[in-house]
Amino acid sequence: MRGFLLTAIFLMPLVASESGHCLIKREQEKCMERIALHDPVDDLEYGCPWMWDNLTCWQAVSVGEVVVVNCPELFHDLMRPEDEMGRVSRNCTEEGWSETFPHYLDVCLYEDNATKPDMYYASVKALYTVGYSTSLVSLTTAMVILCRFRKLHCTRNFIHMNLFVSFMLRAISVFIKDGVLYAEEDSDHCFVHTVACRSVMVFFHYCVMSNYFWLFIEGLYLFTLLVETFFPERRYFYWYTIVGWGTPTVCVTIWAVLRLHFDDSGCWDTNDNTALWWVIKGPVVASIMINFVLFVGIIIILVQKLQSPDIGGNESSIYLRLARSTLLLIPLFGIHYTVFAFSPEEVSKRERLVFELGLGSFQGFVVAVLYCFLNGEVQSEIKRKWRSWTVNRYFAVDLKQQRHPSLASSGVNGGTQLSILSKSSSQIRMSSPQAENANLNLPT
Repeated sequence: MRGFLLTAIFLMPLVASESGHCLIKREQEKCMERIALHDPVDDLEYGCPWMWDNLTCWQAVSVGEVVVVNCPELFHDLMRPEDEMGRVSRNCTEEGWSETFPHYLDVCLYEDNATKPDMYYASVKALYTVGYSTSLVSLTTAMVILCRFRKLHCTRNFIHMNLFVSFMLRAISVFIKDGVLYAEEDSDHCFVHTVACRSVMVFFHYCVMSNYFWLFIEGLYLFTLLVETFFPERRYFYWYTIVGWGTPTVCVTIWAVLRLHFDDSGCWDTNDNTALWWVIKGPVVASIMINFVLFVGIIIILVQKLQSPDIGGNESSIYLRLARSTLLLIPLFGIHYTVFAFSPEEVSKRERLVFELGLGSFQGFVVAVLYCFLNGEVQSEIKRKWRSWTVNRYFAVDLKQQRHPSLASSGVNGGTQLSILSKSSSQIRMSSPQAENANLNLPT
């Protein structure tokens, strides 16, 4: 049973930044470097030489000595915050190294986590795979709707469309990254130095960073819309585009250059150098915090406007809809990321995975629903197109019957068809007063 659990741990996919396999590889590489620094002749003086047991590096000691070490780093992600760090030991005997006491599984892997140590990470990976897939389908549908109807083309919807694209790119980049790094559990990507692998990571960081910045632009646009009565939206949209797509390009390029010169190791999927990682994390954290400040400012402005006695009923309904949209949308603009914005990467890894991967993967789906599917303007345009298509379909059937008399022998003639159309048209006009002004291009 212990052998099975250790094997499961070795193959456990850590979906955060690096796998357990890479952790072991890295520790083994460090151990081999330490062993290489010592002369093998000196090890003859010790009863027990240097040893790597596939989890821990044991230094050479004399007979009778006891070596005590902490649990390997691999087990740190499986521990709860309240759990104390376990320690294991080996005795140096005349026959050589003794077995570890206590065993790794007894002191490093707690009972709550010992049942299925890999199920948590597998569950998180399945969760964000479903979330990103759902978001990708819904965002693609929303993009088709906004691009198809010309009456929906405006600065506000153009910003929404850029946000949709950023969410779609983020989902695609996650799937590509998983396909390259974690397609096979036994794939040794820990020390891969291929250009393709690093290009995938650069693309991944660019997509994630662009998504954060377009969330920030959504908050900034809504705040500007409330503060300024008249402002040139087209000119603002030009700067929004530069900030949304240009800033991540600059930051990721700088990070890639610095990484190439100062931390050129592996596939760039780990972030051991904290200073270099802040080239990307710093602007992201800044955008999250500024968006939070904008959110508070928007709520204050809306409350003041809604409490003003000068607002009429019609204008008040507009602000109520805007307030409802703000309360629903702004918390989704990365506000939940403030929980772990300033915490170190190694703190609360489990909770961080749930927030950033689990909840974040469904964020695109929620935004598509709120921005497009539940948008009254979008729904009205779809209904108008559907009514127009229905009426034109009636005339298409009538013209087809006139051209083919044999079809009219079924008992439905042109007069009957026109009477049906007249009733349908009157019902449409009664149900929607706006249909009276609609140009249906009826044939004469």
